[in-house]
Amino acid sequence: MTREMAERLFRSTAIVSCMTFLSRILGFLRDIVIARMFGAGMGADVFFVAFKIPNFLRRLFAEGAFSQAFVPVLAEYRQRGERDLRELIHHTSGTLFTILFVITLIGVLASPLLIMLFAPGFISEPEKLDLASQMLAITFPYLLFISLTALSGSILNAFGKFAVPAFTPVFLNISLIAAAIWLAPILDEPVKALAWGVFIGGIVQLLFQLPFLLKIHIRPKPRWGWRHEGVQKILRLMLPGMFGVSVAQINLLLDTILASFLVTGSISWLYYSDRLVEFPLGVFGIALATVILPSLSRQHASDSVQSFSDTIDWALRWVLLIGVPAAIGLILLAEPLLVTLFQYGEFTRYDAHQSSLSLMAYGLGLLPFILIKVLAPGFFARQDTKTPVKIGIIAMAVNMVLNIILMIYLAHVGLALATALSAMLNAGLLYIGLRKRNVYQPAAGWLKFTAKLVLATTGMIAVLIWLTPQIGDWHEWSGRLRFQVLMGLIAASAISYFVLLHLLGIRVKSLIRPRQRDF
Repeated sequence: MTREMAERLFRSTAIVSCMTFLSRILGFLRDIVIARMFGAGMGADVFFVAFKIPNFLRRLFAEGAFSQAFVPVLAEYRQRGERDLRELIHHTSGTLFTILFVITLIGVLASPLLIMLFAPGFISEPEKLDLASQMLAITFPYLLFISLTALSGSILNAFGKFAVPAFTPVFLNISLIAAAIWLAPILDEPVKALAWGVFIGGIVQLLFQLPFLLKIHIRPKPRWGWRHEGVQKILRLMLPGMFGVSVAQINLLLDTILASFLVTGSISWLYYSDRLVEFPLGVFGIALATVILPSLSRQHASDSVQSFSDTIDWALRWVLLIGVPAAIGLILLAEPLLVTLFQYGEFTRYDAHQSSLSLMAYGLGLLPFILIKVLAPGFFARQDTKTPVKIGIIAMAVNMVLNIILMIYLAHVGLALATALSAMLNAGLLYIGLRKRNVYQPAAGWLKFTAKLVLATTGMIAVLIWLTPQIGDWHEWSGRLRFQVLMGLIAASAISYFVLLHLLGIRVKSLIRPRQRDF
């Protein structure tokens, strides 16, 4: 990989990471507000189900399969000329809007049936089922708004404008926080305010991106274009990709379905632990995947085989460099994190402990989750959606079996552990697939790089274990003291890790500006 390319990819990844970091911080604030006001009781369980269904479909259709299929085709059409590019955008936006409008209408009308399908444990509790159905009817249109937002974001990303799409989710968090604080107190059923917050947040996110499309002289004029060559190609890539790229999300949804049969609070415990895993996954993993997909697509379109492999190699080194310590930090600091962020008001000490158990299990899957985000674009950029689908089917089948077995013995923790184990299998098979096709050939220096990484990580673990107070102290401290100690631990572990990396000879700058292959 050339120095210029590495610098460009790193700069773009840093921009997306910073914007995503801001969004995730607001997301934590949102969750803190929800935890304080609604705890882990019936209302919270119901909202998380009503939000998870359109959010799952959003990741499946919009940020998952659609983006992975649309960006490579967009890169291809950019080489054909401006006229063909605009026609593709017009027909794609019109077709996507029409299909999603119909799906949204069906979702709103069939909300009770969808709740029975996605949370069958609610059937035996009519009050839960009725409230969840009402809230899903409010939240389901979010799918339409956020999918069109994803279309706009994909276009901006393809033109190298990464900051705006990464910043956009901030508005959903602001909307939910505002709804919880100001709308909830005036409603007969306060938790319904959260559903309206989702609805409003979807609209605001879409409206925010439109002016930035105009700045790059893109004015989508939606037209029905089912028969358009580019739309057909996107659909051919998208349909199998809907499964392949979103296996992790399907597994998380299966966790919710099965958790609906467990004790009240199980869904919320899984939600809060998943949110903490989503922080490093979004700030780094998804940011990295967002940046490398357009680059890989251009390299494939121009037959730059070596550059394609070098880009994947560069991304994998960054995944290990950041993902390994992040996963270990989540596991070792699971309960302190949850106590510090959420144990206030209605969210009890017991809720924090139960959530920490599932967080440790999810933490085992953080590195595989990130690897999937980076390895899957290696297939999709080459317009190969069949291989990830086959791998996804295997991973999901294994997850289903593990869910049932582990849930019997470990309840909600077993569901989280099953998801982590199936993610490991998924990532491993994706890696093997790229190697077998000679799409990716590891550059020199991996053995030395890995050995040094293990030593630095071991040192960081020793520092964390030595400095972390007993959990009983965390429960007694004020929120401010908890936060100060937690930030101190994170800073100490990060400093020790990167100092050890430097002493062992791994120069982070060499990954930004590579001059040699041994790092």
